[in-house]
Amino acid sequence: MLAVSAVLGILALALAWPVPVALSRADWPSRTPAAALALWQAIALAGGLSMIGCLLAYGSAPAGSLPATVVALAPHLLDGPLPAGFGVAELAALTLAGAVTLLLLLNLGLVAVRAERERRRQHQLIDLLSDPLPGEPRTRVLATPVPLAYCVPGIRTATVLTDGLIDALSPDELGAVIVHERTHLEQLHHLVRLAFRAWHSAIPWFPIANRAERSVVTLTEMLADDGARRVKGDEALRRALERVGNAGESASFPDAATGADPDAAMLAARLGRLSSAPGGSRDARGARVAALAASVLLVAVPLLGYAAILGIVP
Repeated sequence: MLAVSAVLGILALALAWPVPVALSRADWPSRTPAAALALWQAIALAGGLSMIGCLLAYGSAPAGSLPATVVALAPHLLDGPLPAGFGVAELAALTLAGAVTLLLLLNLGLVAVRAERERRRQHQLIDLLSDPLPGEPRTRVLATPVPLAYCVPGIRTATVLTDGLIDALSPDELGAVIVHERTHLEQLHHLVRLAFRAWHSAIPWFPIANRAERSVVTLTEMLADDGARRVKGDEALRRALERVGNAGESASFPDAATGADPDAAMLAARLGRLSSAPGGSRDARGARVAALAASVLLVAVPLLGYAAILGIVP
C-alpha cells in the first residue's frame, strides 16, 4: 500500500506542476484543440484522484485497504486506543484526504449553483431587453452600439448579439459569429469551463489552476472557431475577428460559454491557425492520437491505485 501511495504521490506532483506547464507552453494544442482539451481534463481528474489517493493509501497502509481501515478504526475513534500500526500520521492523512475531497465537491457545487442562478438572471434580462433576430432561432439582439456577442447556456439557450456588432459585420461575417456561439452551446463548453473555474476557485493560490483555466478557455474558443470555419469558411471568420477583435466575445456573463476575458495573445493565436485546415495535417493527427492515449493512461493509473486501496486487487 505504501508503494501505491508513492506512485500516486509522484503522479500528483507531476500533474501539479511540470506537466501542465509543458502543455500550456506547447504549440500542438492549437492544431488539435479537442484532443488537447481532453488531455487537460484528464490532467485535472487524474491529478485530483492521485492527490487524494496518495493520502488514502498512506493512511490505510497498516490495515492493507481502506475498507479494512474503516473496520479497524471505527470502534476506537471516540474511545481509543488506536489499533496497532496506526498513528498520528495515518490519521492526519485520512483526515486530509476527506477534507480535500469535501472542499473540491462543495466548491464545485457552489460554483454550479451560482452559475445556474446567473444564467436564469441573464435569460430574464435578455427576454426583457432584447428582440428576436429574424431568421435566426434562439438569437436575440440588444440595442447598444457596443459590438458584442455571447451565448447563454441552459435548457433554454440563447445567442445574444448587439446592434453594434450587426452594423460592423457583413452577413457572412455575422453568420460566422453566430455559428461560433452556437458551437459553444452544442459542445457544452460551459460545463468544461465551469469545472476548471471551480478548481481555480477552490485553490486560487495555486498558479497551475489559473494556467489550466486560461488554456481551456483558449481551446474552447478554437473549437468554436472550427465550427464556424466548417460552415462559413475561413475568410468570413477571419474578417469578423479582425473587425471586432476581442469585442466579438463578451466577458460580461462569466458563466456563459465565453467564460473569461479573451486577450490579445488569444486573438493572435486564433487568427494564426486559420491558414490551416482544422486538425487536417499529419502532425495534428499524430498529436491527437498521442494526446488521447495519454489521457486514457493518466486516468487509468489512479483508477488502478484506487482498486488497490479498496482491496479489489492485491
